[in-house]
Amino acid sequence: MARPAPSEFDEETIPVPRSVRFPVELVPPASFDPVRIQTWPRVAGRVEWVGGRLLYMPPCARLQRVTVADLVTALGTWCRGHAEFEVGTNEAGMALAGAVRAADAAVWRRKDLGADRGLARVPPVLAAEVAGRDESETELREKARWYLDAGVAVVWCLVPEKREVLVVTRAGESRCGERGRLPPHPEVPELAPLVDDLFAQAAACSG
Repeated sequence: MARPAPSEFDEETIPVPRSVRFPVELVPPASFDPVRIQTWPRVAGRVEWVGGRLLYMPPCARLQRVTVADLVTALGTWCRGHAEFEVGTNEAGMALAGAVRAADAAVWRRKDLGADRGLARVPPVLAAEVAGRDESETELREKARWYLDAGVAVVWCLVPEKREVLVVTRAGESRCGERGRLPPHPEVPELAPLVDDLFAQAAACSG
């Protein structure tokens, strides 16, 4: 989750060595309630509630942030022609399966969300995660499995360092590399972006 507005729950932060393994577990504030964002600690980074633990990841570095931007551009462009869907980003929050998690980007059916303006209580049809500095493919697969178990139809795991996308569904997984195209899925019709478009800025950063 992205950090909420300032509140009485603000936490002091300290620098940590680069060798620290993320995510780091935080101690929840005394009045913490996972479904009430205003009770979450205010930190510079990303926080999720998983398995009864409050887990912290640091802010995005360059390759991750530019890839998220290209991902959202692709999803937003597609969504303009498919008004029955809604694209969320900026650590898109969802309260599902006893946890509160956040996707780098996600696509919901607009009718499923209704008028609720808080955390999504229904699974998106697509969830997308962009690997950060400390995230392995094993960790991405674990989160993908959590999404599938929570009712998500398809998960994209983008790996900027390799400029590859791991597409995970209940039927299995496939890997898409440069000059390829992501396979379409019936739950998100006509959404099959070019891999190179998802990593355009990452490629430019790499020279």
